[in-house]
Amino acid sequence: MGQHWKKIWVGSAGNMVEWFDWFVYASFATYFAGAFFPAGNDTAKLMNTAGIFAVGFFMRPVGGWLLGRVGDRRGRKAALTLTVTLMSASAVLIAVAPTYAVAGYGGAAVLLVARLLQGLSVGGEYAASATYLTEASAPGRRGFASSFQYVSMTAGQLLGLGLLIVLQHTLTGAELHSWGWRIPFVVGALGAAVVFYLRRTMLETEAYEAVEGDGGAPAEERGTIRALLRHKREALLVIALTMGGTVAYYTYTTYLTKYLSNTAGLPKQTATLVSFCALLVFACLQPLAGALSDRIGRRPLLITFAVGSTFLTVPIMAMLRHAGSFWPALGLSLLALVVVTGYTSINACVKAELFPTGVRSLGVALPYAIANALFGGTAEYVALWFKNAGMESGFSWYVAGCAAVSLVVYLSMRETRDTDLTRVGEGPRAGATGTDAPAATPAAPTS
Repeated sequence: MGQHWKKIWVGSAGNMVEWFDWFVYASFATYFAGAFFPAGNDTAKLMNTAGIFAVGFFMRPVGGWLLGRVGDRRGRKAALTLTVTLMSASAVLIAVAPTYAVAGYGGAAVLLVARLLQGLSVGGEYAASATYLTEASAPGRRGFASSFQYVSMTAGQLLGLGLLIVLQHTLTGAELHSWGWRIPFVVGALGAAVVFYLRRTMLETEAYEAVEGDGGAPAEERGTIRALLRHKREALLVIALTMGGTVAYYTYTTYLTKYLSNTAGLPKQTATLVSFCALLVFACLQPLAGALSDRIGRRPLLITFAVGSTFLTVPIMAMLRHAGSFWPALGLSLLALVVVTGYTSINACVKAELFPTGVRSLGVALPYAIANALFGGTAEYVALWFKNAGMESGFSWYVAGCAAVSLVVYLSMRETRDTDLTRVGEGPRAGATGTDAPAATPAAPTS
């Protein structure tokens, strides 16, 4: 048990720093948007920075492919070490990027390169950490253990928001807009250096060591597109089940602060505090929901999320628009995040449980990154587009529609809780539409 917890701790700590660097871009965007673009409409400047934020997502499929391949061929430890190295480099670039007044659009170009590196890193980080945490957990505890991926992701965002709150109370608005926004990226780069050391000393998972030693496909076959294409159904399933969850997650995390500030009219400090408190409760809910899935299965939680998101998104967003103070805004935000917990707490292990060991990292990474590029990374930009077009309520219907599509998938997919992660073969899985047979029972041939 001690070794399991050590693996979970090291994997989670690195994930926290990765997502701190990823989310502080969104959290501090309102302060540095004017630094890289000429004076003009505030919403237009936010759309420019949101566009660069979205570009990072479109790099994620490349990162998912490259780093997923590394994870399946060289090990989960190698992939996790490489991702944090790339993230550290991107944080340094943003911290030193020149402003528009100094270098014109050159600063925006540096920002773009940094976001591309972040996208490359996070594209591999999600799958590497999802695979690592799922494989490293004790049997019957995978839902609980893998839920720490979103605990660490949320912890990274909380650290970013907490730092923002501290800076808001110690620096003037002018100082934050001028140079204070660079501080979190310096902190992120330093944190990544610490995690780099931790990940170099982390232990490999037993499931990967098994595929290295016995029963798996040759090394040159692992982590290849050819191997992944043997599992096309599972890959498409990852894209479909991610669609609604990633849109809802980014709506109520990265976009929420801007929505409360720009649309609901709350002061920036109040909007930030609402997000911080809501995310703190959200992080605490993840292990509880993950443990529940170990008892009742993954599908009930996914279905609960999709039903809630489909029917509650429009009224929640409408009421948030008129939330005039801290407590109503916090209550509505918590309601939304409780619903989203049905997805976030278990999506890592569900995806990892769909694939055999030799292609598990790539199988999670590439389809998930594609879904995030199409839906998660564009969520904030789509929201601002609706706002700029004078049809802001249309975004709520968009989020609800994405959740409805995922609901259909959740209702038709198989239960994955009892999947045997020690299987290492690369052929098509038996029982793709039903529950897995016990590990000791040979799988019947499939046509």
